[in-house]
Amino acid sequence: MQIEGFERRTVDTEGAAIHLEHGGEGPPLLLLHGYPQTHLIWHRVAPHLAQHFHVICPDLRGYGDSAKPPGGTDHAAYSKRAMAQDMADVIDAFGYTSCLVAGHDRGARVAHRMALDKPALVERLCVMDIAPTLYMFAHTDQQFATGYYHWFFLIQPDGLPEHLIGADPGYYLREKLRRWAAPGAVFDPAAVEDYVRCFSSPAAIHASCEDYRAAATIDLQHDTADRGRRIGCPLLALWGARGFVNRTYDVPGVWRDYADNVSGRALDCGHFLPEEAPDAVCEALEAFFGSGV
Repeated sequence: MQIEGFERRTVDTEGAAIHLEHGGEGPPLLLLHGYPQTHLIWHRVAPHLAQHFHVICPDLRGYGDSAKPPGGTDHAAYSKRAMAQDMADVIDAFGYTSCLVAGHDRGARVAHRMALDKPALVERLCVMDIAPTLYMFAHTDQQFATGYYHWFFLIQPDGLPEHLIGADPGYYLREKLRRWAAPGAVFDPAAVEDYVRCFSSPAAIHASCEDYRAAATIDLQHDTADRGRRIGCPLLALWGARGFVNRTYDVPGVWRDYADNVSGRALDCGHFLPEEAPDAVCEALEAFFGSGV
């Protein structure tokens, strides 16, 4: 499957070969996907946004058709710092010195790190359906551990989650979509098939586990060291009104402790905003990013 009207490209960064699709003309807009998906999560919004922006939709390292380097004992290859550097290299490969960024799920965590490490690169930032990683771990309780059990399952060592997921990766992925979406959500079958294709290899399953292992180790070290730093660019938080994040957090209130200029609202959907509520996502992003160009 390919995003309508978009072209494919591979960018060799310092740490990984990043597969992406891009299209449109205008200010550069980087869209970052989450777990357990690929850049195709944007297939219902990217063509519309491409009427106003040069939309760039990469597969994060470890996901989709991007490279899946070994994680290493310290999981540094999947730190959000390393993944953010990939995205900085992608933007540089297109000849841009700054961009607009929207991230969903894991992609929002990469985008958060980009805004901290590369403040001159990120003009405006939208994070979808997350609270900061450090905050979520620091406020872990039974409700969080139950709703986000995968955070604690995927970090288990010695190949345990890889072995269990690998027994039936298609079932696992489809259940994630079903359980995290609002009841009645409809996903494009072609997109789901591509998610399953990309997720099913042992290398992809291991890489996604490494992403979460990094989040619970080296990312927390980086986030703790940077706790006094704040995001200076305007930040828009969007989240699903029928999802876990809405039930658990005061989303804009939490982000105001991490960023100077925060706005946000809930959309009528579950976790997968770009697929469940594409019209509302387009409207929100155009209003937010359009006011900055």
